[in-house]
Amino acid sequence: MKTDVHPRPNGSADGEAEIALYEVKRKIYPRAVTGWFAGWRWALVWATQLVYYGGPWLAWNDRQAVLFDIAQRKFYLFGLVFWPQDIVYLTLLLIISALSLFLFTAVAGRLWCGYACPQTVYTEIFMWIERRIEGDRNARMRLDREPWTARKIVLKAAKHAAWIAVALWTGFTFVGYFTPIRELGSAVLSASTGPWETFWILFYGFATYGNAGWMREQVCIYMCPYARFQSAMFDRDTLIITYDRERGEPRGPRSRLADRKALGLGDCVDCGICVQVCPTGIDIRNGLQYQCIGCAACVDGCNQVMDRMGYPRGLIRYSTQNAMEHKLTRSQMLARVLRPRVLVYGAILAAITAATAAALVLRVPLKVDVIRDRAAIAREAEDGRIENVYRLQIMNTAERARVFEIAVAGQPSLALASPARVELGPTEVRTVPVRVRAEAGLLAAGAHRIEFHVRATDDAAVAVLEKSVFIVR
Repeated sequence: MKTDVHPRPNGSADGEAEIALYEVKRKIYPRAVTGWFAGWRWALVWATQLVYYGGPWLAWNDRQAVLFDIAQRKFYLFGLVFWPQDIVYLTLLLIISALSLFLFTAVAGRLWCGYACPQTVYTEIFMWIERRIEGDRNARMRLDREPWTARKIVLKAAKHAAWIAVALWTGFTFVGYFTPIRELGSAVLSASTGPWETFWILFYGFATYGNAGWMREQVCIYMCPYARFQSAMFDRDTLIITYDRERGEPRGPRSRLADRKALGLGDCVDCGICVQVCPTGIDIRNGLQYQCIGCAACVDGCNQVMDRMGYPRGLIRYSTQNAMEHKLTRSQMLARVLRPRVLVYGAILAAITAATAAALVLRVPLKVDVIRDRAAIAREAEDGRIENVYRLQIMNTAERARVFEIAVAGQPSLALASPARVELGPTEVRTVPVRVRAEAGLLAAGAHRIEFHVRATDDAAVAVLEKSVFIVR
């Protein structure tokens, strides 16, 4: 945290000063930049937004391909249907995401923040809109300094109208993952959306508008916890945005034709481009700071200046602490990437990903829960046998109708006294009452372990075994 020092208002000469605990927010005007890393950043902006905005409009089996139907407690992901009982897959997904973040951070710092984080992506989109309407950095700064005129009002209104349109479409798309988006679109056009749909469209839109349009770098610096604990995942061989101080210092302006060695200057011309293009407004020449999101905009900006001056690129570049201190070549630096930490993260991530994929492939599209009827623990049936009553909750998780056969085993003379077959429609859940009987003299009093076997008649691989108990009094 930076502090501002102010002289005491009474003008005392005792050398004391008042120190403000919080820095007054200054508006950052990032300059547009082109280059290798800017190209990658925009490629990921396009990729992530095509997936996000396009996902709800894809169709699969006459339904929305990606839909989290909370009301029906069904979660559709292309050909897969997940139920609340499948929460283990959500857990595995979160574990894979966390390990991926650890791995990427250990290898090359804040890659997620700089290229794919929603805050970065939407800030890039909103800044592009701002530049198209108000102009580049200098034009925006002049516009903000101008008094309010008709031109300024029109430009500001156009910018915010475009921001709000993008934000509302983002909120609409978000809700479209939980309510079929075509139905939601019809409801929006007829102004008949439900209260929760209206709330989330407006709330998500407001959050997008506020974070990407107004707060921007404040989210990354003050609100995101990743900025605070990232250093725990760095080591001396982590690739980070680095300023080559030995090559760049002493810095100073000069003409393109000047002999920098004769002037006693390094390669840094002190143009400030690296600061002007930084979305968080830091000076990377002061060393790595937690505000740096690893977007490499300063690398692209500095390389452009180096090209104009006729100097080698890479004054600001991805490098490591060890590479800078020991003057390692690029091949030597990259050879140290496969270090124990990275290998451990990679091995664990590969194992969990493979296990998750195998579990999905081998997943049986049938779930069965056995619930004893507590109102009738055990009774003597009309034929003299002992009868227990159960309720089988059968879930056909496939998207086609199936006939299931129920059988019971585990104790002698067990037999079903209820229909042994049940037909379920696509993704249907049904509670089926099942009566099980046994000869009175063959089982002693007490609880006896039994097994229910439920299998699809058209596919023997679709089968589930569930255990329960048979009670004799």
